Amino acid sequence: MFVPLLLSIPLIQRKSRRVMVFILIGIGSALFVSEVNGLLLKLMKFDMPYVTTTVTPATEEIIKAIPVLVYVFVISDNREKLLSSSFALGIGFALFENTYILINSVETVSIEWAFVRGFATALMHGICTAAVGFGMSFVKKKKKLFYCGTFALLMLAIIYHGIFNMLVQSANLKYFGFVLPLATYIPIVAVLIKKFRAHAVK
Repeated sequence: MFVPLLLSIPLIQRKSRRVMVFILIGIGSALFVSEVNGLLLKLMKFDMPYVTTTVTPATEEIIKAIPVLVYVFVISDNREKLLSSSFALGIGFALFENTYILINSVETVSIEWAFVRGFATALMHGICTAAVGFGMSFVKKKKKLFYCGTFALLMLAIIYHGIFNMLVQSANLKYFGFVLPLATYIPIVAVLIKKFRAHAVK
């Protein structure tokens, strides 16, 4: 999955290369964090629901945020670039995660599983990373807010991720978990489209 996407970069228009590169970074981040989570799972004598609601949200969001922070300080703090790049990173992360789960559970997956993983889990990863990237475009410009602002953005992503995992594992509230990412995504996209149209008119 990684190699064909990597080989396509030279053939893609320059404006789209950045997004493709961040998708690849997301795939690499997912591979790395799977090893970290696997190690933590062996070291910690807790059940899977506990780990997925307290440990993995923290490890995944921190590791996903590192490339975004590097991009902010080394390359650009442009808000639009950060939003699209960080969202692409989260989606790349989810692509690997979904593929890994599919391969390991191919006999038990269904169309319902695919919809949930695509429209809920994958979107959740994109939203969490995009929130960090978008927020960093403000934090970077205000040095006094750097440490507390970065910490707050990470906590926002971790808490959102943890709440999502908790809801989807609940017998009675799982459907609220499935809807949560879409309920977050749709209003944000509507606002952004309205903003871009107003900017284009000007």
